[in-house]
Amino acid sequence: MASDPAAPPTASPTDVGRAAVPEGLRSINRALYLNVFVVAICGLIYELLAGTLGSYLLGDSVTQFSLVIGLYLSAMGVGAWLSRRLETELARRFLEIELAVAIVGGLSAPVLFVAFGTVVHFQVVLLAFVVAIGILVGLELPLLMRLLEGQLVFKDLVSRVLTFDYIGALAAAVMFPLVLVPKLGLVRSSLVMGVLNASVGLWGTWLLAPQLGKAKIGVRVRAVLVLVALLFGVGVADWFTTWAEDEQYADPVVFSDTTPYQRIVVTRGRAGFQLFLNGNLQFASADEYRYHEALVHPAMVAADAPPKKVLVLGGGDGLALREILAHPSVEEVTLVDLDPAMTGLSRRFPPLAELNKHSFSDHRVTVINDDAMVWLDDHPGLWDVIIVDFPDPNTFALGKLFTRLFYKRLLAHVSPGGAVSVQATSPLFARKSYWCIVDTVQAAGFVVRPYQVTVPSFGVWGYVLARRVPFEPPKHVPNVALRYLNDDALAAMFEIPVDMAPVAVEINQLDNQALVRYYEREWRRWE
Repeated sequence: MASDPAAPPTASPTDVGRAAVPEGLRSINRALYLNVFVVAICGLIYELLAGTLGSYLLGDSVTQFSLVIGLYLSAMGVGAWLSRRLETELARRFLEIELAVAIVGGLSAPVLFVAFGTVVHFQVVLLAFVVAIGILVGLELPLLMRLLEGQLVFKDLVSRVLTFDYIGALAAAVMFPLVLVPKLGLVRSSLVMGVLNASVGLWGTWLLAPQLGKAKIGVRVRAVLVLVALLFGVGVADWFTTWAEDEQYADPVVFSDTTPYQRIVVTRGRAGFQLFLNGNLQFASADEYRYHEALVHPAMVAADAPPKKVLVLGGGDGLALREILAHPSVEEVTLVDLDPAMTGLSRRFPPLAELNKHSFSDHRVTVINDDAMVWLDDHPGLWDVIIVDFPDPNTFALGKLFTRLFYKRLLAHVSPGGAVSVQATSPLFARKSYWCIVDTVQAAGFVVRPYQVTVPSFGVWGYVLARRVPFEPPKHVPNVALRYLNDDALAAMFEIPVDMAPVAVEINQLDNQALVRYYEREWRRWE
């Protein structure tokens, strides 16, 4: 049957939903979608902050992020389930939950920094924050959807809310590593996100004023108090971070920086200064010469000919460079270190430049900021000596730099008469870790000679000297100025005592990261 041309067109459900909403209310709804976007950013950044803090302070980034992500998502599910119990005054409850997120999330990083130095079971506190924030964030979205219920057809409501939620998550994922961590640091980032949450809560007292009724004044006052407190926290964040770190370290903190890769802290005491990366001591100026002389000079004299081309992987403090540049045969040194803040530390902390004898200013040195594993694969060339000076393998990101795959790539860059030296943690305190590194280097095709030295700040420390061909350990030190090594000390380093003798271990492969597991178990016993 033909339709009646005079009949009005049939409205779609979406049109009906839109027609039922006055223009002013539609503007409020759009503002609430913006709230969803901000809430999503803050929620994910709190999650990333917790994972990053766990990795910085506890190591083993895969475990920390797995626990944080799993618990956070589960807690959001619990929050969503609990939201069904809230039946009345939804607007007031939504804004109060928003303020609670601002307080718990905003204070999470400051409290965790303090807790790390004072609480025995720090990880319990860390995960408790993750669960609390997850439950609160999980409560927010269902309540917001219920506030918007009836304004749109359900399918449009769900799709719009989730779209803004997912876009906010993407924004957070981009902002966190590129802006927040390098520009603001972890503590200030946490507090700034709290400020954003509190601002959403305060703004909501106007957006939802009709639904709030008499409660709006009370909520507004609480929102202002929370906002002022968090803004004060942002203002004193640098002072607080310095104070918290002073509590964690034996000596006062004289320099600190948070980079996309690590937390750099320098402390100073009567004996000199110490450098820490993510809370782990890298060197003490009083005795670092023992470590660096042992790291560099055995490889320099083990090569068939006086080395001309040297490659340093890691070593961004420039102290290995100092020892290398003391050899007059050296014509060029390439140093590859991931973090530009580390290779630039000498410029910002002059005592380090004095300690490394301004090695980065030497015309023979070329600095490259890149991932060493990727760089080796992309850049052909042979070096007479390669010095590998990475931090200990306490995370899977570092563990990949101690794998058979990495050492096979290294092998392809060693000249036929060249030598390699690898720092390999302590054969006394982390015996399996040490021999895992030794055996992994050997499994890559090198002939190896393990050796060790005592560094007062570290205890007994281990290294691997490696070449393409069978060789005897070097017997004579080079003719350069040395503070520790002589011929007798050099020979003694290659003697391995009974309590450091080889033990059965797995080879460290990229897909099993056996070394990180050994390292975590062994060093945990000494904490």
